Amino acid sequence: MFATRSFRVGETVMVGVIDRELDHNHAHASQVSETRFVQHGGLIAKVNHSCDPNCGIRPNAGGAHDYIARQPIRAGQEITFDYAMRNYSVEHFAAHCRCGSSRCRDRITGWKDLPAARKADYHGCVAPYLTVIDQRAVRQGAGEPAGAGPAAPHQAAQILKVAREAST
Repeated sequence: MFATRSFRVGETVMVGVIDRELDHNHAHASQVSETRFVQHGGLIAKVNHSCDPNCGIRPNAGGAHDYIARQPIRAGQEITFDYAMRNYSVEHFAAHCRCGSSRCRDRITGWKDLPAARKADYHGCVAPYLTVIDQRAVRQGAGEPAGAGPAAPHQAAQILKVAREAST
């Protein structure tokens, strides 16, 4: 997929529409909640992975993922996103990623396998349930009960700090 016009950071590049519900994760599945997988319809399903993507995702009112420019995109430039921005686990691709970016991590992974620094880099461009899962894991590691609910906004910086320290 290639841009037919230029996009500014934060601009919606593509609007997602859910084609059908799926009963499991697979190569063409989009995770739209902690337990729900769908297949997007239209051209959005044709966008390639990159370990250094120019788009992130944002859930829309219909529950699908819209692609949002996370850096300026020129007309004619390939539109890409990181599959880890939507799926907690990705285990169904070839052993080696072929995105060709200088930031390539050598394999297509899910959110759970991203280093904390990359997760922080994607702030605001990923499916919200992914950060909820991380926050729950941090709370559980700190001895809080599993059902304590999402962290308050003022705790987000501390969670990121803990996650960064844990990865170094």
